[in-house]
Amino acid sequence: MADNPYDAWRDSVGAVLAKSRGGTPPEDPIAALTTPTEDDGVQIAPLYSGRDELPQAPLPGSYPYTRGGNPTPDVRLGWKVAERFGPGEDAADVLGALESGASALWIERPDPAPLLQGVYPDMAPILLTAGGRAADAATQVYAALDAAAESDQYRADLVRVSLGAAPLTSQVVGRADVAPDEAADLARAADTRPEDVRAIVVDGADLHNAGATCAQELGLAAAAGLDHVRALVASGLATDAALRQLTIRLAATDDQFLTLAKIRAWRAVWARVAKQLGHPEAGNAPVHAVTSLAATTQRDPWVNMLRTTVAAFGAGLGGADYVTTLQFDAALPGGVEGYSPAFARRIARNTQLLLLEESNLGRVVDPGAGSWHVESLTDDLARNAWTVLQATERDGGFARGVADETIAATIGESADRRDDAVSRRATKLTGVNEFPNLAEPPIAPSPARNGAVVRSHAAPFEALRARSDGFLRDHGVRPRIRMVTIGTVAQYNARSTFLTNLLASGGIETVLDAEEQKAGTATVDGSPGARITVLAGSDTGYAEEGEALARSLRDEGDLVLLAGKPGTVDDGMIDFYLHAKIDAAAVLDDLLTRLGA
Repeated sequence: MADNPYDAWRDSVGAVLAKSRGGTPPEDPIAALTTPTEDDGVQIAPLYSGRDELPQAPLPGSYPYTRGGNPTPDVRLGWKVAERFGPGEDAADVLGALESGASALWIERPDPAPLLQGVYPDMAPILLTAGGRAADAATQVYAALDAAAESDQYRADLVRVSLGAAPLTSQVVGRADVAPDEAADLARAADTRPEDVRAIVVDGADLHNAGATCAQELGLAAAAGLDHVRALVASGLATDAALRQLTIRLAATDDQFLTLAKIRAWRAVWARVAKQLGHPEAGNAPVHAVTSLAATTQRDPWVNMLRTTVAAFGAGLGGADYVTTLQFDAALPGGVEGYSPAFARRIARNTQLLLLEESNLGRVVDPGAGSWHVESLTDDLARNAWTVLQATERDGGFARGVADETIAATIGESADRRDDAVSRRATKLTGVNEFPNLAEPPIAPSPARNGAVVRSHAAPFEALRARSDGFLRDHGVRPRIRMVTIGTVAQYNARSTFLTNLLASGGIETVLDAEEQKAGTATVDGSPGARITVLAGSDTGYAEEGEALARSLRDEGDLVLLAGKPGTVDDGMIDFYLHAKIDAAAVLDDLLTRLGA
């Protein structure tokens, strides 16, 4: 008998698991239920208890800033809602957004002046992304600040500006930006301003969108930031002033706890870097969280509203200073047909306003503090990120890793592993590889997203759906596979539902009638494609009828698929077994080819 409650619980878990393992419990029941996050080595335990308790972190505003950088946060306002504006918007759009609840401006264009007309810069922080023309954008912003300073009510101490120069992280994704020397010039000029002007952005979100895991995003961002500080010190700035020239941008995903912990972990990592440089008080770089572009899908884009809600939730509660919710149709170059850009913008803004003003989430400072799960996840991420930082430093630093392309290669390998998990449907994407909507209108997919490298999570299946759309345009119907069920509805329903969902994720429609199947089977030139039939039933039904049914279908010339594991029916009768562990994207690609799509 177990000596303590934890061991007793552990033994009970083992006994439950033994029932599904032929009576043999796993050697370590807890390890059997532990879930990895991406490939960072970070594990999510099935239960957290006082055994996982860590020392309480200092209050917000105190080193290492895990709980937030502001010692006196205004809980009436919470985080800043940073709305994004590009070339297509004007001053009326900006003022309308500010009047409707936006509290910070992210301007992605080299000429911000037209958008700043009527804006009080001491009331709304300004974040710029101007690429190679950051110096021009800075000049225009300074002119706006100087004009505002003519008012007696101007508060320079309240102004927050990020000039957005990202000469290092931008190179990883091929985004045009200023040279490091020009970034240093911008930083020296920014340091002389009476306002809080930061010249440089370390864009971890770009690294995430290219495929970096959470620990890689944090560790590589810290390495890039360290390279920037060294360069700024070499150009004449004091170390503490150099540290205060940085803003960090991180990606927020629909994993709410991982996002929350990632932002907390970043603060701990960067504070430790600042401490090693001798200025822990300057290790509180503001964090701009942006919902993941890589996780934004083109298919069933309405689901993106749910993804961005969870992402903004995690980012805000994690202590991000600014949060940007991308529009639900951000992955579609032309947006969703029939819906205006103003609608998408309003939904994105209101997502955060509901969290802040309806749910009052901004009124609680660091709600994850003390949670055994959140604190453990924060600590694990910080440790793994520090390992990435150390490895990058050993290899010569971030800039060296960019030049010799080792960083791009490492991120690419991570993206490949993630793509494999998506292809096998181990990672679920609602509306893409789970619960796809074949009835949604065809779209014109585009791999170009914001002019930088974005390894879309949904890409393997969106490419298959594009082929199905092409088939639909040519033939008036989608590629079709006939499903033959065995037994009663109760006996085949689970597997028929699995099949319908799986095949639809590749753009293949499941039909029950042979004539319907024939109508959807043709090659590009109009000649008949393969006739494919899939069997769905229980193991008992397969044992009684499966082999005979498969033989008769093969005699008719059909390719025969079966929902189940290999060996369920004589393998000589089955061409493909469809089950949860297959490489679904590869199998669907093969089936589409056979069907002529």
